[in-house]
Amino acid sequence: MPSPKHESGQRAWLRLTGLGIELAAAVAGFSLLGYWIDRSFDTSPWGLLICAICGLIGGFYNFIRSSLRALNQPDLHGSESRDDSKQ
Repeated sequence: MPSPKHESGQRAWLRLTGLGIELAAAVAGFSLLGYWIDRSFDTSPWGLLICAICGLIGGFYNFIRSSLRALNQPDLHGSESRDDSKQ
């Protein structure tokens, strides 16, 4: 049976992997949308550039929001959040 420390490390690793995949998916999805816009309306390269930048901004916003939420969650053993333990 794995130790609790090993399980929490595995969960953290999976959470970080998921955040990285979400960031990459946002950039890739918006870039594909921009590529389609460029091909459909002959606006090259502006559709791709604008959509890629929007994907980066949205992806990083979600990444930072999720990271801050994870920092403020109590750990698995029921102790208070990190901000409260400093008082």
